[in-house]
Amino acid sequence: MKYTALKGVHDIFPPDSYLWQKIESAAKDVFTVYGFQEIRAPVIESTDVFLRSIGETTDIVEKEMYTFSDKAGRSITLRPEGTAPVVRCFVEHHLYNLPVPQKFFYSGPMFRYERPQSGRFRQFYQLGAEAFGIAGPKIDAEVLAMLKLFFERIGLRNLNFGVNSIGCEKCRPAYRQALVDFFSVKLNGLCPDCKRRYDHNPLRILDCKVDSCIALREGFPRVTAFLCAECRDHFDALRTYAKLLAIPYEIKPEMVRGLDYYTRTTFEVTCEQLGAQNSVAAGGRYDRLVEDFGGPPTPAIGFAIGIERIASLLKLTAAEEIPSPKVFIATHGEPAWGKGLIIADRLRRKGIWTELGYAGNSLKSQLRRADRICAQYVLIVGEDEIRSGKLQWKLLADGSQGEIGFDEVEAFLSPGQN
Repeated sequence: MKYTALKGVHDIFPPDSYLWQKIESAAKDVFTVYGFQEIRAPVIESTDVFLRSIGETTDIVEKEMYTFSDKAGRSITLRPEGTAPVVRCFVEHHLYNLPVPQKFFYSGPMFRYERPQSGRFRQFYQLGAEAFGIAGPKIDAEVLAMLKLFFERIGLRNLNFGVNSIGCEKCRPAYRQALVDFFSVKLNGLCPDCKRRYDHNPLRILDCKVDSCIALREGFPRVTAFLCAECRDHFDALRTYAKLLAIPYEIKPEMVRGLDYYTRTTFEVTCEQLGAQNSVAAGGRYDRLVEDFGGPPTPAIGFAIGIERIASLLKLTAAEEIPSPKVFIATHGEPAWGKGLIIADRLRRKGIWTELGYAGNSLKSQLRRADRICAQYVLIVGEDEIRSGKLQWKLLADGSQGEIGFDEVEAFLSPGQN
């Protein structure tokens, strides 16, 4: 029987895995210099964690969550996003008692049952960051700057930063009513999901991707016209700081985000080269979520980056760099194999990627393999080399060659020497 991966999931293997390592390494380097520390939460949570945070009328909860009962009858969900588990961890372990701000980053798989398509999977991977404890817009601008630096670090620059403010519990009720009034005469033309959203959460209509709903929201009231004084000041200050940090942005009044926990600042980074699924990062403020989880009032902001989409974009825009071994040791004869094994062990302990030819393969086939895996150097060890105390070396890039003593190999191949 031939086994295949489940629909909507995918394997990641070389050379793609090298690209993923580049993305994850750059994220760790950039996030760390901004003071973010790694956090690792489980991939499974109580279903209530997501019902409370994401909202029962969102597409994720209504249609997309992988939810099941365990043997004890508890409702368990594979995490569809990363913020709620981090907030649960933050509250459960009383991390709010530590000096503010508390800043964390994470990476790992998320799960949503949705129609697989280009750039969208049922098991997908995200990088994310969350900052707790700062209410002012300075941290909002800092997070955007961190995202910009991350994308620059991996070689992506021509991206679109969209920002918006969706207000707070003070000013949002008036905006909600304005949307209800606006869509009341268009209700029959909305898709079934948006008809339900009209009663429960009309802001979500602005997030709908159905063409007919997009057309019907032409001329909708802008949320920025309904902001209270505090939210307006917050948004104006964010825009000032973004300009100060040279962050190119565009105000996107329709950008409300698809999760219920957002307040005030929302943002999204997109790339037109990715087609319909063009979002590569998104996030915003969630100033009441910690309190909703039983913690003290704690302002917070965060974002998530889709690794698959970043990897796809890098393939389109940059030459792929595939790592290769620095050394290949070709041997002929059993005593030479033992000698080569010792040399390989010494080089690996020096941090030098070393591959070995294996017993039973001819010297010719070993050299052919060294060329196929793009090794930089080939070292040849045989009976003659053992007797003379010197092995042969060859630089495959230009064909130059020579010989060195067995005790000179490490110095000859040490980083910086060749």
